[in-house]
Amino acid sequence: MLTEYLKAAIAIFVLIDPIGAIPVYLSITPSYTPAEHRRTVLRIASAMTLILLGSLAMGGPLLALLGVSIPAFRVAGGLLLLLLALEMMRTDAGASRQTREAGTEAAEKPDIAVIPMATPILAGPGAIGAMIVYGHLRATVVNYLVLAAVACLIGALTWIFLRMAAPLGARLGRTGAGLLTRIMALLLAAIAVEMAAGGLRDLFPVLASAR
Repeated sequence: MLTEYLKAAIAIFVLIDPIGAIPVYLSITPSYTPAEHRRTVLRIASAMTLILLGSLAMGGPLLALLGVSIPAFRVAGGLLLLLLALEMMRTDAGASRQTREAGTEAAEKPDIAVIPMATPILAGPGAIGAMIVYGHLRATVVNYLVLAAVACLIGALTWIFLRMAAPLGARLGRTGAGLLTRIMALLLAAIAVEMAAGGLRDLFPVLASAR
């Protein structure tokens, strides 16, 4: 179980990718004062954490309402994570994190903490889907509490990285951030394949017996 929780933490952190989000954050907050940066970063990390916790709490009832089984959602979630990992490998750091519409909205809105930074740039469909999948592999209180702690830990790490956005962005540059993003994308791709394979084994037990 410890290995499963470690995989979940890595997968969700990679999907949040606060390092890859640094160029986006800096590009839409060029005129912020240090005090504004501190307030905005705290709001971004808090909102992102609440989104992850909400996904953890509401994902199961929503799947039950729609009649979607957990194995089917694992397969779909694995495929989605694999596509996101391939996209992360293919694009520059930050380029896939900000659509033209999100950039326009960020430039026009004075408060960018919740939209577009907390979601969809950080807590996008992949991270939300991963929280739902991992949250309902085991319907136990311990599982929910551990994953809630993982979400809070990732929120704290996101706050740290964005608080250090200016020096980290200057030190890493686009090339360094892109390299880190691609390494994390490779880890995410491996986790995604294993998630989808596990879902397929649950849907088709004959696949498990053929191993």
